Amino acid sequence: MEITAAEVMKLRKATNAGMMDCKHALQEAEGDFNKAVDIIRKKGLAIANKRADRDANEGCVLARTDGKRAVVVSLNCETDFVAKNEGFISFTGRILDAAFAALPADKDALLATRLDDRTVADHISEQTGVIGEKLELAYYGKVEAAGCTVYIHPGNKLATAAGFNKAIDVQVMKNIAMQVAAMSPIAVDKEDIPAEVVEHELEIGRGKAQEEGKPEAMWDKIAQGRLNKFYQEATLLNQTFEQDGKITVREYLRGVDKDLKIAGFLRFSLS
Repeated sequence: MEITAAEVMKLRKATNAGMMDCKHALQEAEGDFNKAVDIIRKKGLAIANKRADRDANEGCVLARTDGKRAVVVSLNCETDFVAKNEGFISFTGRILDAAFAALPADKDALLATRLDDRTVADHISEQTGVIGEKLELAYYGKVEAAGCTVYIHPGNKLATAAGFNKAIDVQVMKNIAMQVAAMSPIAVDKEDIPAEVVEHELEIGRGKAQEEGKPEAMWDKIAQGRLNKFYQEATLLNQTFEQDGKITVREYLRGVDKDLKIAGFLRFSLS
């Protein structure tokens, strides 16, 4: 049967599939629009299953805030070529919008969130068929606080978010988000480091002291010194403030407002 250009364009708009894929789907469905949509979706699932064992290490990391809440998402793909495609970036943006609107509890909940007439997971499977690469929602995180900001590093490979206990100057918040991007802390302060991580670092310190031939009586003291250095490097408030180089992040924030606290932060990088 004859398939009109208008029918092809309608299906393409609904699925983002290629023109020829849409035409073939309509022909197979004998002009039935809904059946044609199903055909394209099934193709996406088939390709997704076929490429399930592929690595999806490239992608697009985006973030959004309204000043009170912040969200970071990463949609991964197989190649940098796809990651830089405007359509792929736009699709990641749609997932970000869905996450921001719903604020789901975790990544699985985001995959089950409705985006238009179906779930985010369904859309990702469909786009796998359209693009021909494995697509994967690699990361989702959210922060809710009195003051929030985000930072997206040029190239969409790294994004951060930071929340504060009060609304403050936008540039101050941005400075902290950029600090998180540059220095990759794992916690806000010492107390936020899990006990097992602390003990692991102490064990490493004792082991190195022993390897260096230090007296056994000094092992714990040396290990504690190494742990303090770990805190300085791994906890945001104890890091050197990169834009100054002479003070810690804690001292920088106290200089802005003695009651200012970091409520939380997010960081995700593809590298």
